[in-house]
Amino acid sequence: MDFATIIGLLGASGMIVWAISTGGNLNMFYDGAAIAIVFGGTSMAIMGNYPIKRVIGMASIVKKTILFSSEDPTSVIEKMVHYAERARKEGMLALEEDSENETDLFLRKGLRLAVDGTDPSLLEKILFTDINQQITRHKEGKQILEAGGNFAPAFGMIGTLVGLIQMLSGLDDPSTIGAGMAVALLTTFYGAVLANVFFLPLAGKLETRSRDEIMIREMIIDGIMAIQTGDSPRIVEEKLKSFLSPSSQLKLDSEKEEDAA
Repeated sequence: MDFATIIGLLGASGMIVWAISTGGNLNMFYDGAAIAIVFGGTSMAIMGNYPIKRVIGMASIVKKTILFSSEDPTSVIEKMVHYAERARKEGMLALEEDSENETDLFLRKGLRLAVDGTDPSLLEKILFTDINQQITRHKEGKQILEAGGNFAPAFGMIGTLVGLIQMLSGLDDPSTIGAGMAVALLTTFYGAVLANVFFLPLAGKLETRSRDEIMIREMIIDGIMAIQTGDSPRIVEEKLKSFLSPSSQLKLDSEKEEDAA
């Protein structure tokens, strides 16, 4: 679970609610017509802009963005070094059992292909095809979220215009001015909140999450290729450490030294 995303979403929402509550009644910020224009209009615009199948699939992408946490790169290195040690001592076929017990589906697939003796270039092509498909899915998800971030303020402005028209058309009846003004202001408020608290932060987090996951998969591919070509566990480790930042590499080395001591 990604606590940073949850804290960010709830924290931003909470601060807005707190600020509203300190200055007045929360009921002042509820209007059914404004909600229909912004939330309903944004949802319909997204469905009109993208195939319904992709829009429905956004639920799983958003869920993954909020709840899923990428695997630690250092644990991937440790795992690949372990597989390299076993393959060097017992041969590639010894990894067949490990592939069945591996929980990472991408790594399991790579190990199975390697154990089956798949040509290295074909193995690499198959795994990179998986990565490219993942990039495409995440890119589409990010585009939908960004579209929501654009549509929400736009519908907020539409609602503002609707409210102003209602207000101006009812100047001769003071009782209708308040309702028109509420729609005019609240739709802008709803659009800004929906875009900047939900859509745009999730789009940014999805991009970050995608980069992290792709890096992990690229590490796995390099590790499997190194194991398949017979590289020593030390070489496998050094190859995969190059994916880490210098500070992370130093931290990993220091942890290994502590464990050895």
